[in-house]
Amino acid sequence: MEIALFQPDIAGNVGTTLRTAACFGVPAHIIEPCGFPFSDGALKRAGMDYAVRAIVRRHADWSSFHGWSAETGQRLVLLTTAGAMPLPDFVFTRDDVLLLGAESSGVPPYVHDAVAARVAIPMQPGFRSLNVAVAAGIALAEALRQTKGFPA
Repeated sequence: MEIALFQPDIAGNVGTTLRTAACFGVPAHIIEPCGFPFSDGALKRAGMDYAVRAIVRRHADWSSFHGWSAETGQRLVLLTTAGAMPLPDFVFTRDDVLLLGAESSGVPPYVHDAVAARVAIPMQPGFRSLNVAVAAGIALAEALRQTKGFPA
């Protein structure tokens, strides 16, 4: 299981997501450009000492990331408010990459078209979306539960 953030806008959400990834031992991907200066110092401030312990791979752009996923054969699962499959009904595999969009704009149509699956976290009527880092944690927990991937 891996997590990927598409052009994130908010350093704090990146830090929180990387902290979550580190705690559960899953690699994380940052698909640039970011909406903030992405540096080791900013990362440490946002994610405390946990973020620097995360396994992080940076990709210069979507094309680079998409090429990597094709080479490795990993399925891309987009968390989106426009998802067709509710999270509890989706069946994860150990090789999935959970992809989350930018806080301000999500992902563009070409990313929607390129993923293997689109999944939505069910919410009460009248709510648009969750915080990206919170959504990443919810989806990761469900994926790890299904695949029995939680650390021992």
